[in-house]
Amino acid sequence: MFIAYALVTVLTIAVNAWAATADFMKAGFVLANSAGLGISQSWLPLLGALKAAGAAGLLLGLLGVPFAGIAAAAGLVLFFVGAVVAHVRARVYASIVIPGGFLALAVASLGLALAR
Repeated sequence: MFIAYALVTVLTIAVNAWAATADFMKAGFVLANSAGLGISQSWLPLLGALKAAGAAGLLLGLLGVPFAGIAAAAGLVLFFVGAVVAHVRARVYASIVIPGGFLALAVASLGLALAR
Protein backbone atom coordinates (compact mmCIF):
# COMPACT_ATOMS: atom_id res chain seq x y z
CA MET A 1 0.00 0.00 0.00
CA PHE A 2 2.85 2.38 0.76
CA ILE A 3 4.27 2.03 -2.74
CA ALA A 4 0.95 3.03 -4.30
CA TYR A 5 0.64 5.94 -1.88
CA ALA A 6 4.19 7.10 -2.61
CA LEU A 7 3.85 6.83 -6.39
CA VAL A 8 0.52 8.64 -6.59
CA THR A 9 1.61 11.30 -4.13
CA VAL A 10 4.91 11.95 -5.92
CA LEU A 11 3.00 12.34 -9.20
CA THR A 12 0.52 14.69 -7.52
CA ILE A 13 3.39 16.74 -6.08
CA ALA A 14 5.09 16.94 -9.47
CA VAL A 15 2.04 18.08 -11.43
CA ASN A 16 1.07 20.65 -8.82
CA ALA A 17 4.61 22.02 -8.57
CA TRP A 18 4.67 22.29 -12.37
CA ALA A 19 1.25 24.01 -12.44
CA ALA A 20 2.28 26.42 -9.67
CA THR A 21 5.42 27.33 -11.59
CA ALA A 22 3.35 27.94 -14.73
CA ASP A 23 1.03 30.20 -12.72
CA PHE A 24 3.93 32.17 -11.25
CA MET A 25 5.56 32.55 -14.67
CA LYS A 26 2.21 33.50 -16.26
CA ALA A 27 2.76 30.98 -19.04
CA GLY A 28 0.83 31.58 -22.24
CA PHE A 29 -1.49 28.61 -21.78
CA VAL A 30 -2.26 29.76 -18.23
CA LEU A 31 -3.15 33.26 -19.44
CA ALA A 32 -5.35 31.85 -22.23
CA ASN A 33 -7.12 29.47 -19.85
CA SER A 34 -7.71 32.10 -17.17
CA ALA A 35 -9.04 34.54 -19.79
CA GLY A 36 -11.44 31.89 -21.07
CA LEU A 37 -12.69 31.32 -17.54
CA GLY A 38 -12.96 35.03 -16.76
CA ILE A 39 -10.27 34.88 -14.07
CA SER A 40 -8.16 38.00 -13.64
CA GLN A 41 -4.40 37.66 -14.04
CA SER A 42 -4.05 39.21 -10.60
CA TRP A 43 -5.33 35.91 -9.13
CA LEU A 44 -2.54 33.81 -10.67
CA PRO A 45 0.02 34.29 -7.87
CA LEU A 46 -2.54 33.22 -5.26
CA LEU A 47 -3.64 30.21 -7.31
CA GLY A 48 0.01 29.26 -7.82
CA ALA A 49 0.70 29.65 -4.10
CA LEU A 50 -2.20 27.36 -3.22
CA LYS A 51 -0.94 24.67 -5.61
CA ALA A 52 2.61 25.06 -4.28
CA ALA A 53 1.37 24.82 -0.69
CA GLY A 54 -0.53 21.66 -1.58
CA ALA A 55 2.58 20.14 -3.15
CA ALA A 56 4.68 21.09 -0.12
CA GLY A 57 2.14 19.63 2.27
CA LEU A 58 2.03 16.38 0.31
CA LEU A 59 5.82 16.23 0.48
CA LEU A 60 5.68 16.70 4.25
CA GLY A 61 3.21 13.84 4.40
CA LEU A 62 5.63 11.61 2.52
CA LEU A 63 8.43 12.64 4.86
CA GLY A 64 6.54 11.53 7.96
CA VAL A 65 4.07 14.26 8.89
CA PRO A 66 0.83 12.45 8.02
CA PHE A 67 -1.52 15.23 9.14
CA ALA A 68 0.16 17.70 6.77
CA GLY A 69 -0.18 15.29 3.87
CA ILE A 70 -3.84 14.63 4.58
CA ALA A 71 -4.61 18.33 5.00
CA ALA A 72 -2.75 19.18 1.79
CA ALA A 73 -4.53 16.48 -0.19
CA ALA A 74 -7.91 17.63 1.15
CA GLY A 75 -7.06 21.22 0.26
CA LEU A 76 -6.10 20.20 -3.27
CA VAL A 77 -9.35 18.26 -3.63
CA LEU A 78 -11.31 21.38 -2.69
CA PHE A 79 -9.16 23.55 -4.96
CA PHE A 80 -9.70 21.35 -8.00
CA VAL A 81 -13.41 20.86 -7.32
CA GLY A 82 -13.52 24.66 -7.56
CA ALA A 83 -11.53 24.55 -10.80
CA VAL A 84 -13.91 22.03 -12.35
CA VAL A 85 -16.88 24.13 -11.23
CA ALA A 86 -15.26 27.22 -12.77
CA HIS A 87 -14.92 25.38 -16.08
CA VAL A 88 -18.55 24.22 -15.98
CA ARG A 89 -19.86 27.68 -15.08
CA ALA A 90 -17.87 29.27 -17.90
CA ARG A 91 -18.89 26.44 -20.27
CA VAL A 92 -15.23 25.80 -21.11
CA TYR A 93 -15.38 22.06 -21.62
CA ALA A 94 -12.44 21.69 -24.01
CA SER A 95 -9.89 21.96 -21.19
CA ILE A 96 -11.91 20.54 -18.28
CA VAL A 97 -9.93 17.31 -18.47
CA ILE A 98 -6.89 19.08 -16.99
CA PRO A 99 -8.44 20.15 -13.67
CA GLY A 100 -10.37 16.86 -13.71
CA GLY A 101 -7.10 14.93 -13.88
CA PHE A 102 -5.58 17.04 -11.13
CA LEU A 103 -8.71 16.43 -9.05
CA ALA A 104 -8.44 12.67 -9.62
CA LEU A 105 -4.81 12.71 -8.46
CA ALA A 106 -5.70 14.76 -5.37
CA VAL A 107 -8.57 12.39 -4.51
CA ALA A 108 -6.30 9.37 -4.96
CA SER A 109 -3.61 10.97 -2.80
CA LEU A 110 -6.15 11.75 -0.09
CA GLY A 111 -7.67 8.28 -0.19
CA LEU A 112 -4.30 6.55 -0.03
CA ALA A 113 -3.10 8.85 2.76
CA LEU A 114 -6.20 8.08 4.79
CA ALA A 115 -5.84 4.35 4.16
CA ARG A 116 -2.29 4.30 5.56
